[in-house]
Amino acid sequence: MLQTITWTGTAARLLDQTKLPTQTTYVDITDEKQMWDAIKRLVIRGAPAIGVAAAFGVYLGLRHSTADSLKDFDQELDQVCAYLATSRPTAVNLFWALDRQKHVSQETRKQGSRTEEQMVQKIIQRLLAEALTMIDEDNRICRSLGQYGLPLLPTFPDRPTNILTHCNAGGLATVQFGTALAPIYVGAEQGRRFHIYADETRPLLQGSRITAFELQAAGIPATVICDNMAATVMSQGKVDAIIVGTDRVAANGDVANKIGTLNVAILAKYYNLPFYVAAPTSSIDLTLPTGDQIPIEQRDPAEITHALGRQTAPTNINTFNPAFDITPANLVTAIITEHGIALPPFTDSLKKLCDQR
Repeated sequence: MLQTITWTGTAARLLDQTKLPTQTTYVDITDEKQMWDAIKRLVIRGAPAIGVAAAFGVYLGLRHSTADSLKDFDQELDQVCAYLATSRPTAVNLFWALDRQKHVSQETRKQGSRTEEQMVQKIIQRLLAEALTMIDEDNRICRSLGQYGLPLLPTFPDRPTNILTHCNAGGLATVQFGTALAPIYVGAEQGRRFHIYADETRPLLQGSRITAFELQAAGIPATVICDNMAATVMSQGKVDAIIVGTDRVAANGDVANKIGTLNVAILAKYYNLPFYVAAPTSSIDLTLPTGDQIPIEQRDPAEITHALGRQTAPTNINTFNPAFDITPANLVTAIITEHGIALPPFTDSLKKLCDQR
């Protein structure tokens, strides 16, 4: 499987997802400004992958620090983290990773007696080590998500299980293995048969460009549909379950995911289909009581008015382009985490699972 982010020894190498599906291109990121741009422009995307990228961004922004005091270094660390935090507001993994690197800095200085200048260099080394650890950790978490999620999916003796998904929460939204698609990949390893309906996911087509691309590469049958065809395939009995990822889950189980997810959840409720959300606990934000407090990123109007290299709407027309919507908890059947399945009432079950983090 393709890997979205690797460490070359001198740079964070990212698979440029803006070029998919026609080009498989990699870019080397060598400082925090390049990482900010890569996250903002969706060169790397998906909440777990954004978190790991941000962790590398912290290291890249500080590796050439000349601070000879911890006070000066802390100022630099705060500046780099504050800068990276402005790249995208909705995915909580971004802020989780930045806070984690700050914690690494604080914990490292408790180890042994060194001069402050030596301690600064030790902290910088630990920031890189933590980012590398997060790569391995992400792969373990996603595989665990797959193992917990697979038993939720029905089996049929004479046909594949039909799953509908929205946007991309596969391997290309994480380091390598995926969240919403992890149960599919784990099942495929065990001989289970699946067929995936991939919503194309307007306006940036992450479903048709990215989800379909990686499923085809993995040898899993997939069919791309326009977003407004989801109701039709559900009404015709062609869907057995829905699985999506998430960029942030509130304490009550409200889910922020790519715009259009709410549409799918409402349809699933109407057609009595299970609607599952795959969420590593790093995407669960217990500090927010409900989804009303989740900040929603507003993106460039040109994503709506221009498509496939041409203008598709009148010049100067008004646009509304939120990147995400909020699916209320009462539309969610279950939330799949690396520590188990959260069931309603989510306020209790999510807290119990997060306590295992």
